[in-house]
Amino acid sequence: PDEDHAGRTSAAARDGGAASRPGADTAPRGAGATTADPTTEEPAPDDATGAATVTDVIDAPGAARPAADDEHGSPIGAGVRAAETAREARVARRRRRLLERAEVRRFTRRARHRRAAWITAGTVVVVFGASILVAVYSPLMALRTIEVRGTERVDATALRQALSDQVGTPLARIDFGEVKRDIAGFPLIESYVTEEVPPHTLVVTVTERTPVVAVRSGDSFDLVDPAGIVVQSSPDRPEGVPVADVQRAELGSPVFRTMTEVVLSLPSTVRRQVTDVRATTADDVTLTLDDGSTVVWGSPDASDAKASLLAALVADHASRDPDTEVEFDVSAPDNGIVRPAQ
Repeated sequence: PDEDHAGRTSAAARDGGAASRPGADTAPRGAGATTADPTTEEPAPDDATGAATVTDVIDAPGAARPAADDEHGSPIGAGVRAAETAREARVARRRRRLLERAEVRRFTRRARHRRAAWITAGTVVVVFGASILVAVYSPLMALRTIEVRGTERVDATALRQALSDQVGTPLARIDFGEVKRDIAGFPLIESYVTEEVPPHTLVVTVTERTPVVAVRSGDSFDLVDPAGIVVQSSPDRPEGVPVADVQRAELGSPVFRTMTEVVLSLPSTVRRQVTDVRATTADDVTLTLDDGSTVVWGSPDASDAKASLLAALVADHASRDPDTEVEFDVSAPDNGIVRPAQ
């Protein structure tokens, strides 16, 4: 009995040790089980015979891994998890900052636009004010050159000399009243236009008076424009300009203005043939052509229609009998008459 009890105790110890080893197989207990000698050492498995090692047992399917290899329980796993947590925190903070920044921009858009508009307006005002100050007071925009255009009878050098008192004045401060008074000293100038060309030039474009008729003045002839201004004088009778039968003292009178108005309404082909124009009143203007024919014009009313009718009658007469002097009556523009000269 004592030996049986000792054998059972040794077997239980061996079974308990085997069960404590991971992956160890336990032998079934039965009546026929043999007991091992507790003093006998169990031989180690031989690798050459293909016995399972500790690594094979651990890597076997379904076997539990040691706590040291757990990626969440080991120091390496804890470090990886801490790094991932820190990275996720940084990403979250970055996203939060971006969202906050977008929200700030969205809620401050109107204020930013208003501020930008005020800044732009202020910049424009400052630039405009600075430009005005430079243009008005700075010598950088002072007048240095006076350019005269459109002169034929007017002495351009004399006109520039008359306007030279404006040189050195900024373009924006030129006294155009004084310019007008200076140009008024040239009676051959009918009108003028000034143009400021920054930074230093003033351009004066003049329109000279055009003579319409000539008026006898002693032994010479004065070329006169429609306003009665003598444009120039000539010792010889001018060609292409009719001589008005008026005295110099009558220049600018209603009769004189009527004669010049009739001459200006003539077609250029007919005007070149007119040698004389006379009138005693404003309603009996008569023209004389270079072939000796006369034209009864009458009043200056309907001058365009009369001019067209006269051009047609002259052309027709030239084609029929150009050497015969006749009288063209266009005083009634709807009924032109050609009669022999008296």
